Amino acid sequence: MLRQPGNAHEKDSILKLLIQPRDGIAPLLAGIKAAKKSIDILIFRMDWKELETALKAASGRGVAVRALIAHTNRGGEPKLRNLEMRFLEAGITVGRTADDLIRYHGKMMIVDRRTLFVLSFNFVHLDIDHSRGFGIVTKSAKVVQEALRLFETDLNRQTYTAGHNVFVVSPANSRKELSNFIKQARKQLLIYDPKVADKQIMKMLEEHAKAGLDIKIIGSIAARSSNLKVTPLTSMRLHTRTIIRDGSQAFVGSQSLRQPELDLRREIGIIVKDSSVVKSLTSTFEEDWIASGFDEARDTVKVNAGVVPENVAKANRALAKEMSPLKITLKKAIKQAVSRAGKEAVANGDLKSTVKSAVKSVVKTAVKEAVKEITELT
Repeated sequence: MLRQPGNAHEKDSILKLLIQPRDGIAPLLAGIKAAKKSIDILIFRMDWKELETALKAASGRGVAVRALIAHTNRGGEPKLRNLEMRFLEAGITVGRTADDLIRYHGKMMIVDRRTLFVLSFNFVHLDIDHSRGFGIVTKSAKVVQEALRLFETDLNRQTYTAGHNVFVVSPANSRKELSNFIKQARKQLLIYDPKVADKQIMKMLEEHAKAGLDIKIIGSIAARSSNLKVTPLTSMRLHTRTIIRDGSQAFVGSQSLRQPELDLRREIGIIVKDSSVVKSLTSTFEEDWIASGFDEARDTVKVNAGVVPENVAKANRALAKEMSPLKITLKKAIKQAVSRAGKEAVANGDLKSTVKSAVKSVVKTAVKEAVKEITELT
């Protein structure tokens, strides 16, 4: 576990907080150019030619570069496959994620098996130049080793089991760790999230707010609330998922507080206690909050009314794209439902209703995922 703030080892383990769009691509390029032995990078989207060129150059000078590329993303599969071919031609080892989860949406890079970049943003101009995003660069040996284990597991399409409580991975431990992180708040929660929607998380936030905690959300929530202060980010596009707790700890990652991103997708984040990092995140949040022009007198949230008619065609296409990974997820859900029901359910005639419930849950999630995909570029 990362050590308490003020400990010299903790300060040494956290090298840098990346704030986008302020820091740009330079820290990533510097990390790649500094590599001496190896680079392991997980890619959901990439359109920065400078990054691609730097990775190819690293491979050319003898660095063992491995790129694990998502099997799918919304509307960009041809680009992913073309990127794979260009990397292979440059001598880079390329792997493709499995299709057992709806999305492999995590973003990270490991340099020389010693330095880990955990990012809330993709390697694209939209995220880095025009969106609020954060990244954590750390040399915490235990966290780096856990990230390497995740990379190897996904590269070899094996099942990952969480091994470190500050390295937050969906669906392995994110619900547990983020729920605990939120529960332990005593005074304040500052949250960046495009859409908080998970029912269990929403209930906890409501209970905290009723108990007098200061809860502010930059982004949106799924249901109307008279207790939570919510405002959209108006100065730029919002892409980060970040939670700052009591001014002393923070979570930075790729998972929103939504059921699919907690339970059905590969998402990656990290919890940090470094005082300077938390202070910088807090000040950035406060600046964004003031810039948003939040007004106490108005409703605390504007409820999303749904997809407008002209977007119905897009919704249908997005849903169609979800169908392929849904087949795998559906089979998995049915198997799990049958396994949980067991012989007793078969004997009592309850198996049909058990499987029906599992199918309904998975299809409902896929539909929600499709609707989100047309309203937010992830």
